[in-house]
Amino acid sequence: MSNDQLSSRKTSEPGRAGRVASPRAAASGAPPVVLDETDREMVTALRQDGRLSVRALAQRVHVSRASAYNRLDRLHRDGVITGYAAQVDKEKLGLTTAAYVSVSIQQGSWREVLDVLAALQGVEKVALVGAEFDMLVEVRARDNHELRDVVLERIQAVPGVLATRTWLVFEEWAT
Repeated sequence: MSNDQLSSRKTSEPGRAGRVASPRAAASGAPPVVLDETDREMVTALRQDGRLSVRALAQRVHVSRASAYNRLDRLHRDGVITGYAAQVDKEKLGLTTAAYVSVSIQQGSWREVLDVLAALQGVEKVALVGAEFDMLVEVRARDNHELRDVVLERIQAVPGVLATRTWLVFEEWAT
């Protein structure tokens, strides 16, 4: 997560709709929201283009504008849609280098490590995983020198981090 994403975790990029407000909220045990096919079509349409007007959205999913407004309001209220953001071309922003970094941490320190990692500049995403390591971190940087600094100077310096392993990304495709 970038610093902007950390400061407003309630937002999500189109294509990433449904980002949970926080890892702790996901574990709260709240029952999932029941969505029908029209709700799902609306969410899909907004993930593809978060700037759709309600009128265009209603036309796309074949409901009245009033129904689209009501459904959209419910999707916001129920926390299914948590916000809107611009999709950006990372390379045009100058972030031409990407890597995945596995992070092994001290037992019981995941919350503190997560909070620090999520705030680091260059960290795009942090996932707690069940693997031979504990977290998987997506990092973006301007070049290999900056990537090295993020991994070796920032991530490895986080209290509770025991070890890291880095995989350089050569090419990416959005789904």
